[in-house]
Amino acid sequence: MTTRDMEGLGVLVTGAAGDIGAAMGREFAQRGAHVTAVDIKDPDSAAPWLDSIRAVGEATYVEADVRDRHAVAAALAGVENLYAVIGNAGIGGSAPFLEVSEQFWSDTLAINLTGCFNVGQLAAQELVSRGRGGRIVFTGSWVQDIPWPEITAYSVAKAGVQMLARQMALELADHGILVNVVAPGIVDAGLAKQLKDTDPGYAQRIKRVIPLGDLQTPEHVARATAFLCAPDNDYMTGSVLLADGGCSLHKVD
Repeated sequence: MTTRDMEGLGVLVTGAAGDIGAAMGREFAQRGAHVTAVDIKDPDSAAPWLDSIRAVGEATYVEADVRDRHAVAAALAGVENLYAVIGNAGIGGSAPFLEVSEQFWSDTLAINLTGCFNVGQLAAQELVSRGRGGRIVFTGSWVQDIPWPEITAYSVAKAGVQMLARQMALELADHGILVNVVAPGIVDAGLAKQLKDTDPGYAQRIKRVIPLGDLQTPEHVARATAFLCAPDNDYMTGSVLLADGGCSLHKVD
């Protein structure tokens, strides 16, 4: 049963107009938080995800690109009683290493890594200016430590996010700001879902790789993220919560 342990607190989630981000928004809303859902999609395109959050609690939508520091800063400044910020926005895509284009590499790092830097730094500055602590959580991945075929740019970006969180955790501890990473496995959303539904070889590979069998749900990720933000989880910082269904236990073939 979900508790109301975040009643009245403000939580901002980037990448909220997507399956994982919306699941995070619903989880926090169910816990009593007012959710500020941030995404690059226009409001009409984001409506299905936003409506799913509003069905269980309070949510405000802000259209913003995590590469736009001014837009991110404005979104953060508008959150009342800011408590937690989730850097979840990201892009996927795959290509063999020999075929990775410079543009694809640049775009992936700009959104998945620099976007987290922007969100993390600006969130920390906002929390410090308000004279309070808080939580910052980034969505990492099990592949930040384990190579997986044909996702070099994505894996490198997520590895960078892990070190970004550790650096932030070290320097922000004196301000009462805890910084952690949630590292999901293969989630039934986005690129993984598309490949599972269209590529029989990929579907067979993931069945061999995941000890728990099925793909992870967005709700699994959301609950792990909420655990890191729970008010009574007050002695974790600079940590990676690996919630991957056991993917990282297996050698990729």
